[in-house]
Amino acid sequence: MGFELSVVSNTPLTPLKDLDDVATIFLQQIGYLPKGYNPKTDAKSVDASVPYRLFVECFLSRPERGWTADQVAVKLKTTKATVYRHLNKLKEIDLLDEVEVDDRGTTRKGYRIRYGNLGKAWNFVEANVEVAMENYRKTVEHLQKLAEQRR
Repeated sequence: MGFELSVVSNTPLTPLKDLDDVATIFLQQIGYLPKGYNPKTDAKSVDASVPYRLFVECFLSRPERGWTADQVAVKLKTTKATVYRHLNKLKEIDLLDEVEVDDRGTTRKGYRIRYGNLGKAWNFVEANVEVAMENYRKTVEHLQKLAEQRR
C-alpha cells in the first residue's frame, strides 16, 4: 500500500474552537480534501460532502466503531463506489484499521480509525513520515555523491 500525505507549513489550529472549522482545515492540509473543494453532488458545503462526513460523522465521532462500506453508504446516502474512493484516501495515509464488523449476524470487513483513537493513529502516520524522510535523506546523500563523482 502506498503512503501519501501532504505536508505543508502550518500553524497549530488550537485557537479555533469549532470542530467543523478545525476538521475542514486539517483535512485540507493533509490532502484528504483539496483546497477549494467543490462537491460534485448536491452538498451545499464541504461539511455536507461525503468525504468530510465520512471522516467526521463516522470515524471521528465513533472512532472505536468499525463501519462496513455498506453501512457508510447508507448513513451518508451515497454509493459504495464513492465510499471506497474516500476510504482508500484515508487508508493511503494509514489512518484506518481493517476490523471485523457484525452486520446483521454476518461478520464483514469494516474500517475504523486506527487503534480507535485519532491521536494514536496519528502517531502511526508520523512514524511513516519519519521513515519516508529518512529515505529521502539517503537518496539526497546518494545523489550528492553521484554529482560529486561526475564533476
